[in-house]
Amino acid sequence: MQIDPKKLKKFLLDAGLVTAQQFRAAEKKAKKTNKTIEDILLLEKIVSEEDMARLKAYIFGIPFIDLAKVIVPHNVLETIPEPIARSHNIVAFRKDENTLEVAMIDPEDLQTIDFIKKKVGLKILPRLTTEAGIKNILAQYRKTLKAEFKEFVSEKAKGIRTLGSKPKVEENSSLEKVAQKVPVIRIVDTLLKHAVMDRASDIHIEPTEKDLIVRYRVDGILHDAMTLPKQVASGIIARIKVLSDLKLDEHRLPQDGRFRFKNDQDKFSVRVSVLPVLEGEKVVMRLLAEGTNALSLEELGLRGEDLDKVYSAIKRPTGMILVTGPTGSGKTTTLYSILEILNSPEVNISTIEDPVEYRIGRINQTQVNPKIGLTFSNGLRSLLRQDPDIIMVGEIRDNETASLAINAALTGHLVLSTLHTNSAAGAIPRLIDMKVEPFLIASTLNLIIAQRLVRRLCDKMEKYTLNKTEIDNLKDFCSLSKVIKALTEEKLLKPNHHLKEIDFYRPHKSKSCPEGYKGRIGIYEVLPITESIKELISEEVFSSQIEQRARKDGMRSMVEDGLVKAAQGITTISEVLRVTQE
Repeated sequence: MQIDPKKLKKFLLDAGLVTAQQFRAAEKKAKKTNKTIEDILLLEKIVSEEDMARLKAYIFGIPFIDLAKVIVPHNVLETIPEPIARSHNIVAFRKDENTLEVAMIDPEDLQTIDFIKKKVGLKILPRLTTEAGIKNILAQYRKTLKAEFKEFVSEKAKGIRTLGSKPKVEENSSLEKVAQKVPVIRIVDTLLKHAVMDRASDIHIEPTEKDLIVRYRVDGILHDAMTLPKQVASGIIARIKVLSDLKLDEHRLPQDGRFRFKNDQDKFSVRVSVLPVLEGEKVVMRLLAEGTNALSLEELGLRGEDLDKVYSAIKRPTGMILVTGPTGSGKTTTLYSILEILNSPEVNISTIEDPVEYRIGRINQTQVNPKIGLTFSNGLRSLLRQDPDIIMVGEIRDNETASLAINAALTGHLVLSTLHTNSAAGAIPRLIDMKVEPFLIASTLNLIIAQRLVRRLCDKMEKYTLNKTEIDNLKDFCSLSKVIKALTEEKLLKPNHHLKEIDFYRPHKSKSCPEGYKGRIGIYEVLPITESIKELISEEVFSSQIEQRARKDGMRSMVEDGLVKAAQGITTISEVLRVTQE
C-alpha cells in the first residue's frame, strides 16, 4: 500500500509531520539504499508508525483503528484462524450478525478480504491499523506456555513415568518409544512454538534435583519459561536426540546435532548441544530463522562516519574486513549485510560457515562439517580453487585458517571474517598470536569492526536528565568530549552545550512490553587501517597503543556510539554499560 512520493510529500508537509529538508534527506537516502521514502521516515523515527498509518488512512479514505491496547473477545478473534491471521496480517476485532470488522496493514489486499468473506459468510469492513496493533491482537491467540502444559503434562503417566531421569544404556529401545509418545512430542513442539512467539534465540533445558527448568534467551537475557516435573526429562531429551540424530544411549559425553522445523510462516534451523551435568543432561537449542532477509547496515545501527568508513572499505576489491566481538554479538549478521551489498552478477562470492545462518541467493554457501574433515581451513583451501572474487570465512579460529585468509587477501580477493576479541584494536595482537606476520597483517587489513548488541527501548519510555554525579561516572568509560561532539553532529545537542542539557531515557514497563525493551540494535567501533596504524602494526605495539592512535584519528568507541543511541531514545545508558563492561 504505497503512496505516490509527490502526494506523500504534500500531505506530510501539510500535516506538519516533516520539514522539506527532512523529506529531501529521506528521499536521497531512499535512492541510495533501495528503500521507500516511507521506510526511511519510519526507520529514522522522523514520523511515527501511528502518524504514518493515520495519514495513509486519510489519503485512501479508509477508517483508522488503533488496536495497540485493545482486547478482542475470543469468539470474535477466532473468526479468522490464527495461521491466516499471521500469514496475511489481518485480524478480526468486532462483529455483529451481518458484518465483520477486520484490521489490516494493507486494506487494498482485496484477495485476502474476498477469501475471508467467503470463509465466514459476513460482509467484511476493512480498517487500517499499525503493525503494533496487529501484533497486539495476534498475541491474544496464544495461550500461555503454562496453560498449554496443564493440558497434557499429566499424560506422562501413559509412558514417561516408567523411566527415570538417568536411563541406562540397555533402555535404548524403550527411550526411542518414549520419544515417539504423543505427550513428549507435544511438549517439545510447544517449547519450540512458544520460543518462536517470544522471539527467543536459545532454549535452555536444565535438570535439577527435583525439576526440569526451561529458560528462553530473549534479546540476550535469559528468562524462566517453565518448570516441568523431573519425570518428563528423559522423554524430552530423548525426543530432542531423535530429532537431532544423536545417540540415545550416550549419557556420559557431550553431543552436538541439528534439526529443522517450521511453523505457519517460517522455517527454522536448530543447533542442539547436549551436555552431561550432575542431575542428568542439559540441552541448549539455538534457533536460527531460515530465509530471513539480511538487514541493511543502517538497520543494524551503523550511522554517520562509521557507516561511511564501512562503505569505503567494502568498495576495495582486495584485502580483509574483520568483525569482532563475543559470541552472540551479531558479527555474522553484519557480514551477511555486507554480502548483500556486494552481491551482484559480476562477482563470484563463496562462504564457508558454521552454521549457514541465512541463505542468500547467488552466493555459494558451504557448511563446515568437522566429522568428515570439512573444517574452516580445508574448506577455505577448496574455495580458493573455485575462482572467487569475495570470500567469507565464518570465523578465524586457528593459525592455518588465519594464514590462508591472509594469503587470499594478498592474492586479489576480498575476505570477510570474524574474530573473538573485545575491541577492534584487539584483533591485531590476536592475529599475531596465531603466528601471522605483522607486515602481512598491515598489508591486507582494510577495516576492523567491533560490536555488541544492546536492547532497544519500546515505544513508550521515561525521559530524564543526567545529574553531575552520573556525568562524572561516565568519564570512567568514555571521552565526554567525543560524546558531546557526536551529539552535536547528530543535532541532539546545541553547540557549546553540556550533557546535562540533553534528555536520556529509561525503560517503561507495560503489559505489552514487560521489560520495557523489545528487539536489539548494534553499537560499534570502526577502525580503518590507515598508514599510521599500519606502522604501529609493523612495530608490534600493544593494542592499547593502536587504540590510542585510532582515537586520535577520530575513532568513536562502542560506549560513545551507545551513548548517542541512548540520547536518541533507542536504548539506555545502563544497557550500553551492561554489554560493554561485562
